[in-house]
Amino acid sequence: MKVVGVETFGGPEALAVHEVPEPHAGPGTVRIRVQAFAVNPTDTGVREGQRDSSEASPPYVPGMDAAGVIDEVGPDVTDWQVGDQVMAMALPLSEHGGAYVEHLVAPVGSFTRIPAGLSIEEAATVPMNGLTALQILGRAGLSEGDTLAVTGAAGLLGNYVVQLAKQRGITVVADAAPKDEDLVRSLGPDHMVRRGDGFAAAVRGIVHDGVDALADAAVQRDEVVDAVRDGGFFADVRGWEGNGARGIRFERIMVFSEYTSFDLLEELRRAVEDGVLTPRVAEVLPASRAAEAHERLAAGGTRGRFVLTW
Repeated sequence: MKVVGVETFGGPEALAVHEVPEPHAGPGTVRIRVQAFAVNPTDTGVREGQRDSSEASPPYVPGMDAAGVIDEVGPDVTDWQVGDQVMAMALPLSEHGGAYVEHLVAPVGSFTRIPAGLSIEEAATVPMNGLTALQILGRAGLSEGDTLAVTGAAGLLGNYVVQLAKQRGITVVADAAPKDEDLVRSLGPDHMVRRGDGFAAAVRGIVHDGVDALADAAVQRDEVVDAVRDGGFFADVRGWEGNGARGIRFERIMVFSEYTSFDLLEELRRAVEDGVLTPRVAEVLPASRAAEAHERLAAGGTRGRFVLTW
């Protein structure tokens, strides 16, 4: 089967289409004929060799989001059948590998049905970022009426955090650059502040003592931590352990642990069907243009996800 990956770690130009042996479903798994897979910032870490690859072999295949149709079912799998349309989270460099593949073997629990009315391409943007957003909100432990600030609200992860937080009755302060104000406003935050310098002061101008929690989807860290109240919560999505300030609880959000969180995937499916969550596709490209998608992602300013198809 065809996969997109790298033989040698490097920049976007290292990505190429490779032929590898076709996998098959075994006990506790299904095989998905992948029709679309999303390009996420985390994929660059696999491509560049920033992740532990000791248990994998080349070509190293990125990708954590896939959507397609089940075409094989393991012998002990009873709730799924050939022909089911599903969206799945994948784990690169692990037993079943990343999502940039024609066929993905997926353990039961790592996928769910595509939301009604959603295209395959749109569905490919939901699992990993949605699970990350739910993990942030779960770790924050916020209740209705509590306050949450979101950096990078115009990006897809920020979109999902804002929308899922509002569903829970949380008061949301979201950042936006001038060009993104209409997009961020459409997500329904209670307040918007200018992205960049002055974010923390602007948040404090709205919530004097600081917000209860901050989801730092823009990875601004020390620049924005003053927006959080003493003893509040700070979610980092790139492994930062925090600066120990004012009793703030700093947590590193690691979505890999949600690999088989079926109940959360079902929550995301329902959120899309109920109009709570809005998947966003920047552009659909053929898989052969993966290097271009990575280059354009690195250039910044993308709203939604590039989605690659076979």
